[in-house]
Amino acid sequence: MTRTVLVTGASGFIGSHLASALVRDGYDVRAMTRRPERYTGAGTPVAGDVADLPSLRAPLRGVDAAYYLVHSLNCDDFATKDAQAARNFAAAAAEAGLERIVYLGGLGADDAELSEHLRSRREVEQILTAGPVPVTTLRAAVVIGHGGISWEITRQIVAHLPAMVTPRWVETRTQPIALPDVIRYLVGVLEPKQARGRVFEIGGPDVLRYIDMLQRAAVVHGRAVPNITVPLLTPRLSSAWLALVTDVDIPTARNLVDSLTTEVVVHESSIEEIVRGPTIGYDEAVRLALRDQAAAK
Repeated sequence: MTRTVLVTGASGFIGSHLASALVRDGYDVRAMTRRPERYTGAGTPVAGDVADLPSLRAPLRGVDAAYYLVHSLNCDDFATKDAQAARNFAAAAAEAGLERIVYLGGLGADDAELSEHLRSRREVEQILTAGPVPVTTLRAAVVIGHGGISWEITRQIVAHLPAMVTPRWVETRTQPIALPDVIRYLVGVLEPKQARGRVFEIGGPDVLRYIDMLQRAAVVHGRAVPNITVPLLTPRLSSAWLALVTDVDIPTARNLVDSLTTEVVVHESSIEEIVRGPTIGYDEAVRLALRDQAAAK
């Protein structure tokens, strides 16, 4: 059994919940962060920065497996930064002799015209898997949970607007997944030998358009939000619109909007061979996210 596990991005949306789940399951968790003195989550905080290769040697020493959950959205050169960070981590993991890396990437068909954001996530996956350490990749679309950027955009649109004037990307199909299911899958692929070196697509039971997600979230929220779709609303204007009606910054909004034009749905279900059990439906995932948001106030 793998005992010592490093979680990168441990203070982030996914990482914080994953670290807690791993500790509950009895793992010795090292929570890697650039500012360990500020870390208050589960596990033992360790200093490390994926942009600084030498800083990765100490946190990886003696580690059996590592979760790679780091990516950028809030800068224009995020793809270059993320690629170099992945090279650094792959090199340090090989030097430390890890048994495996688990990476959370993005859905999207390999032969599709992916957005820059999704291309970057795929490039990070390829860089990690090119190294000698086996990599288990989980590819997901929108994760529904309190604190996630994509969910927060949905929640704030629904909460703040009496009506929506939306761009045409709201017709794009996606397959959202509840935060508890993402954590269950991440933990579930850590031990099985048959998960090493494989790519799994994960998603909830519902395939929805983004407009369906907004309208169903509004119903759960107890509201009705009429919508008018404007086909000629450009990506730049869409980004400005998101930044205006939510608290997301312009660079993040622009990078997210680029991805919203790409269909991201599950095409294979081999994860069910490794981690069995039903997934949470979208409406229930929204209820859980709203409950957690209310509890955090």
